[in-house]
Amino acid sequence: MTDDTTPAAPLAPLSQRLGAIATPVPPAHAEIAEWRPSTIDDVDALTELFRACDLVDHPSWTTPREDIEESFTVSWTDPARDTLVGFDAAGRLVASAAVMTHPSRDVQVHMYLSGRVHPEVRGRGIGREVMRWEHERALQALAELDLALPAAIFVYADEGDVGAQHLAARRGFAAERWFTTMVRDLSIDIPEVQASGDAVVRAYEPALKEATRVARNDAFRDHWGSLETPPERWDTFVEGPFLRADLSRVAVEGDRVVALALGSVNEEDWATQGYSSVYIDLIGVTRDRRGRKLAPAVIVALLGAARDAGLEKAVLDVDTESPTGANNLYGRLGFEATERSVALVRRY
Repeated sequence: MTDDTTPAAPLAPLSQRLGAIATPVPPAHAEIAEWRPSTIDDVDALTELFRACDLVDHPSWTTPREDIEESFTVSWTDPARDTLVGFDAAGRLVASAAVMTHPSRDVQVHMYLSGRVHPEVRGRGIGREVMRWEHERALQALAELDLALPAAIFVYADEGDVGAQHLAARRGFAAERWFTTMVRDLSIDIPEVQASGDAVVRAYEPALKEATRVARNDAFRDHWGSLETPPERWDTFVEGPFLRADLSRVAVEGDRVVALALGSVNEEDWATQGYSSVYIDLIGVTRDRRGRKLAPAVIVALLGAARDAGLEKAVLDVDTESPTGANNLYGRLGFEATERSVALVRRY
């Protein structure tokens, strides 16, 4: 007999747990004339496909071309093995498949499936083949790792994308977490928040890059689905084209960052949203500084900066079961829930 204090049996390496897995057969469908791995030369066509899908799946935001291009340049992706694009008989790119492994592999191995099928050809079985290939490719990649770690494969879908949810469920994925998009009108009065302790709230600047990464990793260590962000991945975010350092805020104690609220602006979203906005990508407080009103302090400082910059609204996404009660905090600060998405997971 065992109890809750009994240590879990050590895991065998993934290569042993999964065994040898053959290279997956490419998707097969009568309406797709060609499947091949994607290359950086496909960025324009992929952007067109993503825009068409975004308008149907989540019309309040669009996938930036820069994000698509970035996937061909970072070290943790291998487009030749982990992507496919599908063309119809007229040569139009109408489907894509992609498998991404999180670059942090110290505690768990996380993989993400992100296929797309053009809305004009959905409901014909193409998506089923795309997800089948992605899942099999993810399993093959996991089986190549001699890591004695838990592994999980994730599919994220918007609440209205019942097709993707159904396909994932058919392959054994289960809904584990829901996320809510929340929006705040910046014309509404922004409260003043005085944090306790010695921390000083100030604008983010590049000199604080590493200290902010360390704070982010500590703050999110107990959050569902979160792994540490290594330097290369952090650089792609904080040095990318969308982060607004002038709007972002951190709380510092000497050289240490203890809280952060980092925001980005993608003006392409404004046309579909119908308003100008800042998206708050990350909000976090180091675990030893929680309970000091640092989260609301950096949030309201960002909101004020965004308002002063002439932006109309602020947008964020929150885990509805956040261990810090973040969704309740955002509600008290004037954010209102709009859309929802779900994370479907299969664990190994």
